[in-house]
Amino acid sequence: MSVKIRLARGGAKKKPFYQIVVADERCPRDGRYIENLGQFDPLKKSITLNEDRALAWLNKGAQPSATMLRLFKDEGVWAKFKQPAA
Repeated sequence: MSVKIRLARGGAKKKPFYQIVVADERCPRDGRYIENLGQFDPLKKSITLNEDRALAWLNKGAQPSATMLRLFKDEGVWAKFKQPAA
């Protein structure tokens, strides 16, 4: 089972709102997920993210989608993940 960190769409037509979720890659985009890590509002450009849980899932081997990789880099989570352990 491959686990992905990705966006699940919500909101109304032309007013998107996304949840940042950890899900099995075989599940549908808006379907069942393992854990909710936060929210992303592209209209307001706001991100609410539980960084500790996101780093925990990345360390367990979860793969971010392309969009989530960009958001992680913007938020600085990816840099924390790539730092060598002291």
